Amino acid sequence: MNLTYSIKLNINKDMLSTPETLAQAENAGSGTRTVSFQHIADRLRAIFHSRWTDLVIRGILAFLFIYGGGLKLMDPKAFAATLSLYDLIPEMLLPVVAVGLPALEVAAGTALLFDVRGGLTVITGLLVLFVTVLGYGILTDLNVDCGCFGPEEIEGQQSLRQAFIRDLFLIGAASFLYYTRRTRTQLETGRLS
Repeated sequence: MNLTYSIKLNINKDMLSTPETLAQAENAGSGTRTVSFQHIADRLRAIFHSRWTDLVIRGILAFLFIYGGGLKLMDPKAFAATLSLYDLIPEMLLPVVAVGLPALEVAAGTALLFDVRGGLTVITGLLVLFVTVLGYGILTDLNVDCGCFGPEEIEGQQSLRQAFIRDLFLIGAASFLYYTRRTRTQLETGRLS
């Protein structure tokens, strides 16, 4: 049996999600099922507040940081060479930053993966730092690769723009994790109705 779903928005609030209205629409015999806006909003809210959604987004962010940091740790000299092109770090600190920053990425990614307190905060701080440095590179028209996932990444200004946009999306994902954790905590304690 082929069902066609259509959405009908009813302005009358008492008709939005009553079981009788939905049952009448389902039994209308036309093969069309009417779904209320409230029903869709409730389903989306349930998905957004699901622990699975939190787990998937947290896993993706953690994987990206563990993978990116691990690649840079395998070749710290190449990462130090990329960092030197930005001309933001004194030459004598390049080796320390070339090892310390990727190690922090791996540690923060691991903490986020296992939901250790502070992991999301460090990830968010690193993303803000990366967006700032990438923005600097774009504004000063640097023609370097971003250094995000090692030297094999696309080189040049296009790489900086792509990484900048990617990191903005990752900040959005981190913000989503903050939001869902806050609202889920409030729902569990009964402070949000």
